[in-house]
Amino acid sequence: MMTPDRFRNTWAEINLAAIGYNIKQLKKLLPAESKVMTVVKADGYGHGSIQVAKTALDAGVDFLMVALLEEAVTLRENGITAPILVIGRVAPEYAYIAAENNITLAVFQLEWLKEIRNTNFKKKLLTHIELETGMGRTGICSKEELNAILHEYSINESIRLDGVFTHFATADEINSAYFHQQKERFDQLIKYIASIYPDELIVHTGNSAAGIQYSAQMQQYTRFGIATYGLYPSHEVKLLKHVDLQEAFSLYSELIQVKKLKAGECVSYGATYCAEEEEWIGTVPIGYGDGWRRALQGFHVLVNGRKMPIVGRICMDSMMIKLDQSYDVGTKVTLIGQDKEELISIDDVANFLHTINYEIPCMITSRVPRIYI
Repeated sequence: MMTPDRFRNTWAEINLAAIGYNIKQLKKLLPAESKVMTVVKADGYGHGSIQVAKTALDAGVDFLMVALLEEAVTLRENGITAPILVIGRVAPEYAYIAAENNITLAVFQLEWLKEIRNTNFKKKLLTHIELETGMGRTGICSKEELNAILHEYSINESIRLDGVFTHFATADEINSAYFHQQKERFDQLIKYIASIYPDELIVHTGNSAAGIQYSAQMQQYTRFGIATYGLYPSHEVKLLKHVDLQEAFSLYSELIQVKKLKAGECVSYGATYCAEEEEWIGTVPIGYGDGWRRALQGFHVLVNGRKMPIVGRICMDSMMIKLDQSYDVGTKVTLIGQDKEELISIDDVANFLHTINYEIPCMITSRVPRIYI
């Protein structure tokens, strides 16, 4: 018996050509010797890590970054052989899995290195040291810690130090003094490492915001995350107009019922919305179980190129919209994307929810199938 690729009439479309385009535009910003490290953590920011990784590699990227060892292993299991950095902490007892799969781990604790000292790796464990320069999250804070950590490398032949990096906290602000303080601290620590550690190391500092705003100051690699997907790290960075990006994520559904309400009739849980006159209501099969949050009540979608407000409380699996006329069951509903002359961008959704655009594609759950175009 043949079965379709998907049963749902709610789906997300991922434009891989837009992702490839964005990577090529971002590469143009950087110095000739600098390269791109594409960030595909959180399932490629909700776009699909495997498909995005393959697209990035086709676009000339040669390094990938994730947050979890599971994410890196998934890429390996799907035939991706390019270097991968796991930026989050991996429990010492699982470090051998990274070594066996040529996955690079971030190091920011002396105790972690001591715990793996007696591990018999079949292959050398590749690592990058993270330096804490002001993010206040993870990283090595002092020269004293660095000395102790570099000593561990000198007595453990099973691990190899390949790189060093930091993360900027305010690069999405224009000409932030705090950014410059972080960069100065990082530069000082890099000079110190170079004075006591003989091997050449990969250096990477920039995220999307730094890579766009301070592209000339980037090191061997720039970690482009949100910009890969056609989204700017902040409104201020977008206004710089240094790079043109194409949004890759769209979200669609269809009407499954259309009904006429009489004046006084109400919609959804709590009867928070009641018709003041006769009006058409459409039911759309997407809800907070799909990541389309209840807080989006009062936002709008597009039907036939027109804005239609979301009315009543959003349910787990469905929501209702106020229509300007009767439409057929099966009529397309655009939640994110273009419909004729109207557009709902990810930024529009984020602004309504008082959050950042990063969160929006990540919040759409795996119940919503991704269609790649």
